[in-house]
Amino acid sequence: MAKCDICGKGAHFGNNVSHSHRRSNRIWNSNVKSIKCNVNGTPKRLHVCTSCMKSGAVERA
Repeated sequence: MAKCDICGKGAHFGNNVSHSHRRSNRIWNSNVKSIKCNVNGTPKRLHVCTSCMKSGAVERA
């Protein structure tokens, strides 16, 4: 779900590193919201990251 329909930004993967330098897997999810946008003049619900919303890449319905 954490994938932007506009730019394709998704989750990033990496490691948690403790003080003793033991590593475990972790994930950074993108800040993706479900909003209603105008697509070809008709309102449609899309998953859009907040950076696309802020830049004006989508037109809110």
